[in-house]
Amino acid sequence: MKRLFVILLLLLNTDSFSQSISPSDLQQIKNIESRIKGYADSIVKADDWFNRFQADSIFTRGLVRALKVPYSFEYNFDSIQSISKVYAPDSSFRIFTWQVMKDLSYYRQRGAIQMRTQDGSLKLFPLFDYSDFTKAPTDSVRDTKRWIGAIYYKIILKTFNNKKYYTLLGFDENDARSNKKWIDILTFDTDGTPHFGGRYFSYRNEYNKPPQPAFRFCLEYKKDASARMNYDPKYDMIIFDRLVSESADNDNKYNLIPNGDYEGFKWVDGRWVYVNNPFENVIFDPKQKENPANILDDKGNRNEKKLEEISKKNQDKQQPQQPAAPNDPNKINDKKKQYQRGENGDY
Repeated sequence: MKRLFVILLLLLNTDSFSQSISPSDLQQIKNIESRIKGYADSIVKADDWFNRFQADSIFTRGLVRALKVPYSFEYNFDSIQSISKVYAPDSSFRIFTWQVMKDLSYYRQRGAIQMRTQDGSLKLFPLFDYSDFTKAPTDSVRDTKRWIGAIYYKIILKTFNNKKYYTLLGFDENDARSNKKWIDILTFDTDGTPHFGGRYFSYRNEYNKPPQPAFRFCLEYKKDASARMNYDPKYDMIIFDRLVSESADNDNKYNLIPNGDYEGFKWVDGRWVYVNNPFENVIFDPKQKENPANILDDKGNRNEKKLEEISKKNQDKQQPQQPAAPNDPNKINDKKKQYQRGENGDY
C-alpha cells in the first residue's frame, strides 16, 4: 500500500509535458534551448545592430527546429527570458513575440503563433511585422503577413454567439520619441486561419485615440511616460491611463502623458465598449499613492497647475536630450529589463 502511494505521488509530481514528450525528444528540445539561449539574449544585449540581427536570425531558426519536435507545445522554454511567451486561456495556442532594435528610432517585432495539435505535430504561423509599410495601422483586418507588430503580454478570451475572440495586449517601443500600447483581436476561421483586428471597438473620436472606424486600438504616448494598460479581472475591464497633451499640442502623440485618471473598455455583446471612468463607483483610500488623481474639473477643463506637476515628473524621468548610442551597455541593459517585463504586463 505504501509503495502504491509513492508511485501515485511521483505521477502527480511529473511535469505535464512528460506524458506527451518522449525522454529522447525532451532531451533534444533542451539541447536546442541551451544552444539558442545565448542568441536570444544577444538580440537584446549585443552592442552592434548587425550582431543583434544576426542573433535574431540564428535564434529564429533554432526555435523552429525545437518546435518541430513532437509535442513541443508542452515545453515552456523557461530559460529563455528575453522572449515573450503567452498562452491562450484555453491553451489552444501560444504566441512568441520579441523585437530587434537597429537604433533608437527603429524597432522591428518578430513573432509566431503555435497551435496545440492532437498528434503533437507542428502547426506554426509566422508573423511578419508590416508596421513600417503602412501609414494606417488601425485601418483593416490583417493576416499574418501584414501583422502590426507588438510584444504581447496578455491574452483575454471572450466569447460572443459561440465564437471565441482572443484580445491581445501588446507593447511597441516604436521610435525615439514615443511608445505604443496595442489592443488587437485575434480570431480564427473555420479552417484555423488566424486574422487580426475587426470592428470590435466602440468609442467616440478623440485626439488621443485612433480615429473611427478602428480595427485595433492604439495608445501612443511620450517616451518614458509610463502609461499603463492591462486587463483587470476584478472589474472585468481593460483599464488604461487617460492621456493628455503636456503642451496643448494634440497633433503630436509624443506630447501625450498620463494625467492621473483612467479609462477603460468592457466586453459587451461582442465589442469592447468604452467606459469613461472605470472607478466611478469605487471608494479609494486617500493614503494610497496609486489612486487616480484627476486633473480635469467637472466641466472637463484642464488643471494647468496639476498638469505642470505631472509633466515635470515625467521630464525628471527622461534621459538626457542627447540619446545614448545603441551600443551603450547601460542603455541596452535598461532595454533588456523593459523587454523582459513583457509577460507580466507591467509596462
